[in-house]
Amino acid sequence: MEQHLFIAACVMYGFTLITRFLLKRKKLSPPLNFGIWNAVFLFLILSCALYVVSFVMRGGGSEPINWTKTIILQVVILSISIWGFFSGKKANDEKQNKLINSNLDWSNTIYFAGFVASIVMFLFLQAFKIPSASMRYTLVEGDHLFVNKAVYGFRVPFTNKFFGQFSDIKKGDIIIFRFPAEDRSQINCGESQYGRDFVKRVIAVGGDKVEVKNGRPWVNGEEVPLQGHEVYGDVPRVPFQEPADSALYQKLWQEHKLDNFAGGILRDTFGPVIVPEGTYFAMGDNRDNSCDSRFWGPVPRENIKGKAWFIYWPLNKIKFIK
Repeated sequence: MEQHLFIAACVMYGFTLITRFLLKRKKLSPPLNFGIWNAVFLFLILSCALYVVSFVMRGGGSEPINWTKTIILQVVILSISIWGFFSGKKANDEKQNKLINSNLDWSNTIYFAGFVASIVMFLFLQAFKIPSASMRYTLVEGDHLFVNKAVYGFRVPFTNKFFGQFSDIKKGDIIIFRFPAEDRSQINCGESQYGRDFVKRVIAVGGDKVEVKNGRPWVNGEEVPLQGHEVYGDVPRVPFQEPADSALYQKLWQEHKLDNFAGGILRDTFGPVIVPEGTYFAMGDNRDNSCDSRFWGPVPRENIKGKAWFIYWPLNKIKFIK
């Protein structure tokens, strides 16, 4: 989202610079020129607002654009801009001065706020929308939330190093992370997950032993309590079986290839594996309906973007996430 705010801020900053340039050369005084300038201002400010709000409501871009709604809103914006052209064209000198001052005030406010907000969101926050049922009922489809990007530390640009860490990544944390795929050809859970952001709960960290028996995860010999909801409940399960070649099993799992060999039985019977140091085992609270580390392996530290922090939409569900 920070990139979208930054782009909107740059657009309005550019408009402000061009306006000042035109004012110095007294190019806005003719009614036709002023009408065009006023129309451009209205079009830019409304389009930037639509651009940012649409991105937020799509959960940081996790949902596709609704082109029908977008086109309708753009037609409305264009209509308002046309009205602004005729209104500006009719303005006398006094009204022109008022509109110029007012519009520049709005433009200055927007680009300054946009630059500040983009820096804050680059360092501290990310918008995210829950795309599936894998975290029910802790988080459900359509929940919009903010991700705390600062809590696990700030990444040094172009490296995998972090600094300023406020908290370690712990068992029980709900994290947002970039799917651990090196290229688009990697297939997991039936399709390429390359470039997608996932939300899951950490159930194990580096050095932990993880296995799943009858659909229930165990870490270091202790069963992990149920956090959310199981769709299938007490349906027949695949009996637990130790892998015939534990070293090959561990290797395939760490290389994100295990589900291509074992498939759907990993929902019920998995492991044991040892979580490598510097990585994490992530699982959806809705264990029976979750594409998670059972299928595609550990989550590297550098892929983790932050911790799920606060639900901001819908309004009746506003709360901090635990």
